[in-house]
Amino acid sequence: MIVFPNAKINLGLNILKKRIDGYHDIQSVFLPIDIKDALEVVVNKETEDFIFTNSGLKIDAPTEKNLVVKAYKLLKNDFNLPPVSIHLHKVIPFGAGLGGGSADASFMFKLMNEMFNLNLSFEQLENYARQIGADCAFFIKNKPAIATGIGDILQTVSYDFSEFIVVVVKPDLNLNTAKVYSYITPNEQVERLNLLLDKPTEQWKNCFFNDFEKVIFSRHPQLEEIKNELYKKGASYAAMSGSGSSIFGLFNKNFKPKELNFKHQSFWSKILNN
Repeated sequence: MIVFPNAKINLGLNILKKRIDGYHDIQSVFLPIDIKDALEVVVNKETEDFIFTNSGLKIDAPTEKNLVVKAYKLLKNDFNLPPVSIHLHKVIPFGAGLGGGSADASFMFKLMNEMFNLNLSFEQLENYARQIGADCAFFIKNKPAIATGIGDILQTVSYDFSEFIVVVVKPDLNLNTAKVYSYITPNEQVERLNLLLDKPTEQWKNCFFNDFEKVIFSRHPQLEEIKNELYKKGASYAAMSGSGSSIFGLFNKNFKPKELNFKHQSFWSKILNN
């Protein structure tokens, strides 16, 4: 069985406060986009546990730390799952703020649920996903949502994002999420994002802010240059996604890809309303 885990971008990202458990409370709008990995699982009767292989982008982490493997083991603790062969083809860049690893884990849960008839509900799958990572639960329903808590409390939004296409630019720079959080001074005095979505699109650049941008742009000015270039090329909104380092721009759906040319790796995508 094969599935295609997709990336996400953040429309606004406010760091509200640091929690006693070491995490941070946030608010953001998570938007699923059409940049995808491929994940295949087959039953393998020739092994006693699992086999994991990878193609595409190189994965430097040990197999035991891969979130797909962690998802499989978590379910295997509760269900009598057979040995499997897992193959992950990576396309979503690492260290980009696009949630690729989280998506892979969540799609693994959904794949296992369907493949082995586990009959887990969305709520149960989200609870498993929360044990893997802060934003993993989002990819279970995989619909545009306002995220609060540590990114695991989700409220689906009904806004129609089909008017946009998305350009994601990923420079040759990876950022460590934990280190980036250490730069931030939280601020709870921010406007609720559901209210900002009601404002005209042309006002979003003055409403939706990523709190990481100020501290990261000062250290890596090339990221701010990419954001400014996206605006010069006609983006109605541009921002860093998550803790970076990818920068995305929202363009009108009639915009032509040939009008864009970046020296960095770039992706042309759309927002998935699923």
